[in-house]
Amino acid sequence: MRNRELLTTGEAAVLLRSSRAHVADLCLRGLLPYVTIERQRRIRRSDVEALIRPKMNREQQEKLWLHRAVAGRLVRDPRAVMAAAEINLRRLRRMHPEGRAWEWLDRWDAVLDEGVEAVLEALTSSAAFAVDLRETSPFAGILPEKERVAVLAALADSRRDRARPMRPESFERVLRSV
Repeated sequence: MRNRELLTTGEAAVLLRSSRAHVADLCLRGLLPYVTIERQRRIRRSDVEALIRPKMNREQQEKLWLHRAVAGRLVRDPRAVMAAAEINLRRLRRMHPEGRAWEWLDRWDAVLDEGVEAVLEALTSSAAFAVDLRETSPFAGILPEKERVAVLAALADSRRDRARPMRPESFERVLRSV
């Protein structure tokens, strides 16, 4: 099995049991994140697999979508968003002077110290470490309420566009072929 992180729209279509046009439509509507490499769309395997077999509960998916919107703001104005996160992190430390929250606040400190790329990964990844990290996020207040409501509405729309469920053995067979 080729274990590539980025898939073409055709490979994503095979996994989703849909057409390339449907995958392109999901991308254009913002329901499936993608990057453009040499004028071709590339989609993270984890994002496609998350459509097929979500590993997150509804609350975790909401946090992921909201944090992806924060990532958009971070790309547009990295200095302001990073500064706001650092201020929020200090405020959270004052609110929780001891306890389990400090472990996650320390992790956020480390991510912020690594720079914008590391923060973007934590904000947009569906990996377990990022899901856990977003539980104590220092990015509260970054999104205006109107944008927050729009993101949650887009999430609700995406849930109506789920791929057809696939039996686990079929899913594994398709993954081996891609």
